[in-house]
Amino acid sequence: MSDYDYKEGKKRIQDILNNKLSVNEQDLIPNESQFTFENAYYGWVTAIFVDIRNSTKLFSEGDKEKVSKIIRSFTSEIIEILRKDENLREIGIRGDCVYAIYTTPSQNHEYSCLDKTSMINTYMQMLNKLLATKNYPQIDVGIGMATDKELVVKAGRKGTGINNLVWIGNAVTKASNLSSVANKNTIDTICYSYLSYTNFIDLLDQEYPDKNVRSWFTKHSSSDSEIYYSTRVIHPEFYEWITNGMKD
Repeated sequence: MSDYDYKEGKKRIQDILNNKLSVNEQDLIPNESQFTFENAYYGWVTAIFVDIRNSTKLFSEGDKEKVSKIIRSFTSEIIEILRKDENLREIGIRGDCVYAIYTTPSQNHEYSCLDKTSMINTYMQMLNKLLATKNYPQIDVGIGMATDKELVVKAGRKGTGINNLVWIGNAVTKASNLSSVANKNTIDTICYSYLSYTNFIDLLDQEYPDKNVRSWFTKHSSSDSEIYYSTRVIHPEFYEWITNGMKD
């Protein structure tokens, strides 16, 4: 027999529905410490998802020690790349996917997220070279990044310490979906939503004025007519170090 007190539950729900809640509309999503059960925030958010391709096949590998080392190598450094940002608001692992969510009130913040995706794309080349030295299976990933305004709410059970931020909008969902599309059916490794692309492309133009940076991206239209862009951009200095033998 469940010990859930549904009569007390009714009172709690009525309290939530009847209480005054302030929704703060601003470009910046604050740190989690500023969220309460009486407020919410609506602002610019960018999410990045890194999803392993053909993970079922990898996880079915008979050598459990080998699989454990591969997954740990993958998650360890992806998290390291994603976590170093004052605008980071959430980071975690969902099954075979590593994700991070940032507040991005300006195009410069968006450009920083672009840099992270190129660093991850380059890191995967280093990881696969290191896996090859151990005769371990190679890993392919899809990287998705999306931007939008989202409503962010602290949700859970007040007074229990069991709570989390809930991201209500398109950025997180689109980034997850794009990571599933990327690196499949001839689509490049990284996919960006239309808003992400339009927010960083001018800054990329400015950084590489002698390059036709727009040619690095391929425009696509999804089944529901959403525009997105794919690319295989890498981090030049990091990639050069890899190709030169990764010497200390």
